[in-house]
Amino acid sequence: MRYDLVIFDNDGVLVDSEPISNRLLAGYLTELGHPTSYEESLRDYMGSAMHRVHDIVLERTGRRLPEDFDDVFHGRVFAAFERELEPVPGAVGVLEKLAADGVAYCVASSGSHERIRVGHRKTGLDRFFDDGRIFSSQDVGKGKPAPDLFLYAAERMGVPPGRCVVVEDSPLGVEAAVAAGMDVYGFTAMTPASRLAGAGRLFGDMAELADLLAD
Repeated sequence: MRYDLVIFDNDGVLVDSEPISNRLLAGYLTELGHPTSYEESLRDYMGSAMHRVHDIVLERTGRRLPEDFDDVFHGRVFAAFERELEPVPGAVGVLEKLAADGVAYCVASSGSHERIRVGHRKTGLDRFFDDGRIFSSQDVGKGKPAPDLFLYAAERMGVPPGRCVVVEDSPLGVEAAVAAGMDVYGFTAMTPASRLAGAGRLFGDMAELADLLAD
């Protein structure tokens, strides 16, 4: 293994949540008078913390989203997760291989701790992630593309940034990992490779990752 720590993004990398959450986000913003398509939601918000949604809407329209926006949105997302959420194909196999080989890994997500845990419980990935392996933008106060979250995760896991690799599927996440001084593998299942150009390696099937990391 070329790295001492593998840092996974969560949404779209471990759990197949991006189609669900962006469909609901686009619908809710449209309800509130901010017409947004599913494709626009992916383009503008995929991989970002909730504060970015508020910031972009305010910047574009001069109007603030309702105070209960996050609570209402997360309520809809969690209900949909219970009905629909599945692990990303190949993710379980990758985690089993890392665990069997004794390779350190963790998750560092723009999503809240609650969102991460809800998704992991529904998909069964909670067996791979105790509390010491879960890091959220809530922990640092500044989400991707800032490097803070990845640097915090590496520090807590006791690994220098240069010995870490990040697995990401969003341009914001790739930017954050590069800024943290870490190698990045870009997962192109939902994101065009051209938007992840900053990643050192690109791959489209999560089942390939364990072998790629061993190269």
